[in-house]
Order: sequence, then C-alpha cells, then structure tokens
Amino acid sequence: MALIYLARHGEHDEVGHRLSGRSDIGLNARGRAQARSLVDLLDGCPIMAMHTSPRQRARETAAPLAKALGTPVAVEPALDEIDFGSFTGRSFAELDAATDWQRWNAQRDHARCPGGETMAEAVDRALAFLFSLGDGAVLCTTHCDVIRGVVTRLLGLPFSRMFMLDCEPGSVTTLSVEDGAVRLVGLNRRVRL
Repeated sequence: MALIYLARHGEHDEVGHRLSGRSDIGLNARGRAQARSLVDLLDGCPIMAMHTSPRQRARETAAPLAKALGTPVAVEPALDEIDFGSFTGRSFAELDAATDWQRWNAQRDHARCPGGETMAEAVDRALAFLFSLGDGAVLCTTHCDVIRGVVTRLLGLPFSRMFMLDCEPGSVTTLSVEDGAVRLVGLNRRVRL
C-alpha cells in the first residue's frame, strides 16, 4: 500500500492577487509558518521519501519537514505548477475581465492556456509520477490546481468541478493506493495559525 501526502506550498505575497504560475516567488512569513506547521501536522506519519515541485515556494515548504525527518527532498518536474502560459504574472482582477481566462475556467476539460498546457496535461504528468512511487508513505509538495486536478480526476468529476474542492496554502491532501485502487483519505488538512 502507498500513502501519498500532497502538500500545497505555503502562502506567498501573490496568493489571491496574482497568478504566479511558474514564477519563482518565495514564501512570505505566514507561508514559512505554514511550512513549519507541516512538521506537527504530519508528526507520526511514516514518510519514507519526499519530492517537490521545482518552484521556490514548494521547495521552501518542504524544507522544515525534510530537516525534521532527516529525509532528502528530490525535485520532481512532474509536480510543477500548471504552465499557465500568457496568464502567468497577471493579476486576478485583470484576468477576470479577460474572455480567454473566463473560457479556460469554464472549459478546463478542453481549453488550453494560451502558450501553456491543458489541465489534463498537467494532471496526467502528476498522476503518472504519483502512480510510479510504489509502496510506502511519500510527501509530494506541489500546487493548488495540480492537487485539485488530481483529486477531481480520481473522483471521476470533470475539471470544471474542481473549484468545489478547497486546497489552502500549507494544507495536506492524502491518497492511499492499494492494489491499483485509489482512495481519498483526507482533503485540505492544515494547522490553524
């Protein structure tokens, strides 16, 4: 059996204001506190390996737990943020007025980010990696839409329904995989700061 802990990176100054995408923004003070809280949240979990998105905010989120466990963290491109293409770096106020952004959010099952990837491409690469992990408990630090997309796909829902799932900064979503069957064990668990 495998236990996969999907941690969303901690908060940074652009959360809720700007689509950071694959930019390399680091955590703010609250995000660093959320990263430290993962040590308590996952205390007693038999984590054998750790993997992280290449983004700075994800690597910084994984670092306190890696230090506490004495476990190295492998950077894994399959856990990277969605390639949002030309949406990257734009404010949500600006994006909300853009018809291509509205189409992307309404048609995530089919739409492609201009100059970027589709939701299915991002989820396919993440799931291929997650299913390659084998048995044991593994922590993977990644991004909100990647986590919601993976869970949405595993629940058999269209990507347009992913917005019904919460995935807060510094939260953990847990999957178990046994004999090819995947079960959602926990969603959006976090320590309140």
